[in-house]
Amino acid sequence: MKTPRIMTWVAAAAATSLLITGCSAGASDTGGDAQKKDSMTIAFTAEPVNLDFTSTSGVAIPEALMENVYESLVRLDGEGEIQPALAKDWTLSDDRKTYTFELQDGVKFSNGADFTSEDVKYSYERVQKDWKNALKSKMDIVESIETPDDSTVTIELKKPSNTWLFNLTSLVGAVFDTEGTDDLANEAIGTGPFAIEKFTRGQSIDFAARDDYWGEKPSLNSVQFKYFKDAVSASNALKSGEIDLVSNLQAPELAGEFQSDDYQIVSGTTNGEVVLSMNNAEGIFKDKRAREAVMHAIDRKAVLDTAWAGYGELIGSMVPPTDPYYEDLTGVWKYDPKKAKQLVDEAGIKGEEFAFTVPNLPYAKAISEIVSAQLEEVGLKAKISTQEFPAVWLDKTFTEHDYDMSVINHAEPRDILTAFSKDYYIGYDDSTIKELADKADTGTEDEYISGMKKIARTITEDAASDFLFLFPNLVIAKSGVEGIPANRVSDAFKVADLSWS
Repeated sequence: MKTPRIMTWVAAAAATSLLITGCSAGASDTGGDAQKKDSMTIAFTAEPVNLDFTSTSGVAIPEALMENVYESLVRLDGEGEIQPALAKDWTLSDDRKTYTFELQDGVKFSNGADFTSEDVKYSYERVQKDWKNALKSKMDIVESIETPDDSTVTIELKKPSNTWLFNLTSLVGAVFDTEGTDDLANEAIGTGPFAIEKFTRGQSIDFAARDDYWGEKPSLNSVQFKYFKDAVSASNALKSGEIDLVSNLQAPELAGEFQSDDYQIVSGTTNGEVVLSMNNAEGIFKDKRAREAVMHAIDRKAVLDTAWAGYGELIGSMVPPTDPYYEDLTGVWKYDPKKAKQLVDEAGIKGEEFAFTVPNLPYAKAISEIVSAQLEEVGLKAKISTQEFPAVWLDKTFTEHDYDMSVINHAEPRDILTAFSKDYYIGYDDSTIKELADKADTGTEDEYISGMKKIARTITEDAASDFLFLFPNLVIAKSGVEGIPANRVSDAFKVADLSWS
């Protein structure tokens, strides 16, 4: 396999995560009956508003559908390395612009249709033409797609790219049936190991394993994603046996309640940067001095300790340590309330009220309280407005840009250039980084890494937003659950790896 080797490593789970586990579970740990052994119920917080990630942003939909229902040509393994998926092999031309993919044999969609190269061509051209999700820009670099036969796809890029193949591991790489996109909001037809049996908005998604799946069959026959508005409800559901696993505990202080032989706690890392977003395009934070005041006013360690019980990691940028171009930028904006007050006075905004829109997610609500208190100490007055997530927040804050400040976990991998493009909800002036990004993407591996580091530092130094901390992966499960990933390195929560001991 001939392909550029951009380092996409994640440290081994044994080195980067804490695994606290009890002894082997007996029948009572898995619900007490044999039928329970081939099914599992998993708790999540942010539920999908629909099933269509081509038009709806956010991680909730791909978290449920990628690698479970939809698949791409390639995927990320647990260490963050690119591996074959619907493509069993590929080559890259000497000029680094043409990929030729050899497709897997015997693949069918969940509606019974055969998977061919035409489905790949249709899907990827549709990203460019029909998608509304801002991540569609990751496919702009594609010049043409040819299908010399049913099992071969040749994709020509406009220029060499260090990032495009990695981007295919995300939702933009999802392959759809040419006849299966009429009602994406309600129906998901993919090549993955599971099909959706039932979707109850705001409550649950029921998955059923496919007998005709082309790859290795999952251990579980049925899986339910169940959505809870708060961590206490999810924790209680685990204690009562209603669920088997909490995908990412949204109240870390509750973890201590599960330190027994009946449960296991898996703590690792994610791609999720918790961003204190500021509207750079209009309003109070259009003035860089106002944004700088915020950067000096926030004690990020106190935010992490108070709002998230110290779980997570301070990083100072939109780049997690698992990316090759990470640089510790936590020292760029030091906690300095005196300097913050000075900047507030210089900008003439002391006591001025601004709109702080907060999604009704546990981490966001907890963060907003301490951040607002810290800002008030330097003369900035936040008017907190809690918005239902995803529906209201995605509509008002994300789409209409009707906000001054917000806070959200940007969970998509390597999304720095998407989040800080001028049309994104943050409204960052990306003119200073566009040329840097182009040179980095088309250059050598070393040029890519150094260029992306410069971009990350530029965004941080511009006080474009405050990067509070890297969101942890904190999974709580019954002791009999196996195959839990310590780190979340992609959009997907892959359930085919889960099983019962």
